[in-house]
Amino acid sequence: YLPALDKVSTLGEGVRGWDTGPGNVLIDLAVDQFSEGQQTYDHGGAWASQGTPCPAVIDTWLADPFFQVAPPKSTGRELFSPAYLQHCLETASSYQLSIADILATLTDFTAATIVYNYDQFLPQRPHQVVLCGGGSRNPYLRQCLQQRLGDTGLLTTDQLGLSADAKEAIAFAVLAYWRHHRIPGNLPAVTGARQTVLLGDWHLT
Repeated sequence: YLPALDKVSTLGEGVRGWDTGPGNVLIDLAVDQFSEGQQTYDHGGAWASQGTPCPAVIDTWLADPFFQVAPPKSTGRELFSPAYLQHCLETASSYQLSIADILATLTDFTAATIVYNYDQFLPQRPHQVVLCGGGSRNPYLRQCLQQRLGDTGLLTTDQLGLSADAKEAIAFAVLAYWRHHRIPGNLPAVTGARQTVLLGDWHLT
């Protein structure tokens, strides 16, 4: 899942899910900063694709304590904030990177956080990875992720007949259906909750 923040979901012996990293957040913040507000995201990864990722910088960024914490775990813009981006840029400043190089490094960093979580917290890598969200429409990000995944299959929900743009709307419709039929909607293994519960409530006016 590649919207603002990445999430891992695995099937097999139960279901596991957690936030893996920044997703598009740091890329979007950097594009907004470097374009002086003229762009809010790197359309198609075009800007980043003109640069070259810096592995040494990515390794430094991966040392952040969040990536070492075992799931279940969740994060958000409270961590991957403008201040976090500035810290990343300060770390990269000694490597004399161009703006395109920095964006390429941030994009490959997102890919690296996903694969790092697979390698650290799953018994083995998944045989297939399915992407949705805005990041799934970034060819350069998909390229970075595929390079790190190696032989693992990579496809988008669009290829499975589920629009990446509609995924969250469908998910909330499913949750509403479950609530109506009194089916618990949470997964303790994912959220860390003590038990399954009904989610949401009815408010008729």
